[in-house]
Amino acid sequence: MADPYGTIGFALKQAQQALRAHLDTGLREIGLTMPQYAVLAFLNAKPGASNAALARRAFVTPQTMQAILVTLERSGHVTRTPHPEHGRVQTTELTAAGAKVLAAATGIVADAEVRLRSAAAPLEPKVVAAMLLRVAEALR
Repeated sequence: MADPYGTIGFALKQAQQALRAHLDTGLREIGLTMPQYAVLAFLNAKPGASNAALARRAFVTPQTMQAILVTLERSGHVTRTPHPEHGRVQTTELTAAGAKVLAAATGIVADAEVRLRSAAAPLEPKVVAAMLLRVAEALR
């Protein structure tokens, strides 16, 4: 490998870092972090999702997810109640305030997606996404 900086891996890491920095900046302006946004978005799609499922979606450990949920609950973005059948399990759902901040965050994320699609042109977004998923799978 003559130029390690000219590799797919390095380019992929640069793209990931740029995306994360862009989203962190925008989300910070509305009081969220990227993992908090991931939790709110997943709860919107799957109300009552388990902590383990939320942790997988946000790419964090279950312990970190617990801290994220405590913060989101204190800020009024989610409510957690005991599961009706499993005493130690908590059911987590969005509040109206959580839905409102999620809507604002979704605009920030959608803007980033528009930028990504523009940068990937003339390739079709589905082609680019499929290729990136194949790359990820090849390394698992």
